[in-house]
Amino acid sequence: MAPRLPRPHRDDVRIALAGLIGGLLIWGVGLGTRTAGDALVLLDGRWPILVPLVVTAGCELLRRVRPRTALLIGTAALTVDVVTQGNLATVVMFTDLVYAAVLYGPPATARRVPWITGLLSVAGAIVPLAVWRVPQALLIGVVVGIVAFTPAATGLIVRNHRDAADSARLRAEQTALLAELDRTQAVTSERARMARELHDMVANHLSAIAIHSTAALSIDDPDTSKRALGVIRENSVAGLAEMRRLIGILRDSGGGLEPAAAPTLDGLGALVDGARVNGLDVTLDMDTGSRADADAVRAALPAPVELAAYRIVQESLTNALKHASPGRVTVTLARLDGSLSVAVRSPYDDHGSPRAPGSGAGLVGMRERVALLGGTFSAGPVDAHWTVRATLPLTEGEDA
Repeated sequence: MAPRLPRPHRDDVRIALAGLIGGLLIWGVGLGTRTAGDALVLLDGRWPILVPLVVTAGCELLRRVRPRTALLIGTAALTVDVVTQGNLATVVMFTDLVYAAVLYGPPATARRVPWITGLLSVAGAIVPLAVWRVPQALLIGVVVGIVAFTPAATGLIVRNHRDAADSARLRAEQTALLAELDRTQAVTSERARMARELHDMVANHLSAIAIHSTAALSIDDPDTSKRALGVIRENSVAGLAEMRRLIGILRDSGGGLEPAAAPTLDGLGALVDGARVNGLDVTLDMDTGSRADADAVRAALPAPVELAAYRIVQESLTNALKHASPGRVTVTLARLDGSLSVAVRSPYDDHGSPRAPGSGAGLVGMRERVALLGGTFSAGPVDAHWTVRATLPLTEGEDA
């Protein structure tokens, strides 16, 4: 089955009708581009003029859908028109076919047609001048340039402007897409950061509340219940304070509460004391290998590293409170070889059940914090102890 010819564009139909009607009017009044006695007129009479006129008008219907085919047929029709008395409308429609072939045709056609028509214009001026030796022979090249080269050059200029506009629009769309991707990534990263902060700030207090409330309900001892309720109250107040501080930071556009939202290693002592109140036997060891004091560890630490180390210790103590077996929990921080090492070891028994439910988000959050700083993280059982280890580079990179 032969392929169907594409439907002509509405504007092309209008152009074809206008050219055909105009040519018929010119033919009707007897106007031609050449007289009957001209040497080029091989087909004398008025009726042969209509053949190239009708064919060229039909080619106008294909100026967008088949521009190269229209130009080839139009060239043949113009050749026939040259050997008749001629019609101005046929010539004008041919110039439009040349223009359309460059504008709507393939890139190869758009490159070749201006070169071909330019060479024909030059040849049309030089060859007749060399043969006839009269200045008037140059007019042939001028006519060829007006009929063929000028519309081809115009079409090339318009096509280049159109391609440049398309490229600019495409770049604008790509820029908008990249901006939207960046915005989405920024929102996702901020949501993940807020989730980590919220989890680390309240999980410890809520775990202590859950454990001590269970103890208060299961042990029928007024003194034990009173102590458990005291711990519950302390953790409730502390958790509410942390929540208020976080909400205040989110609402404060001036950033006045920002310093309070970034815990440092100075707060590890209070964090360990709180864990002891909640029932953990915790030992804090901050050592550099050369100076056995906390100031050596904290000296000139980047703020993101301090925050990450604090949150890792906080979440590790929370996990120890929920999962660890009875025994001592050891927190060790050491600054060696341009990095800060954090290790938390707690007694581990895989047969025991947790004292409070967990979702595993704590380990995920710790791993994300370390990855953002370009460090290493591991967590798992080692020698009957659950060990959390993190190495944080002290050089603040772009990600930090």
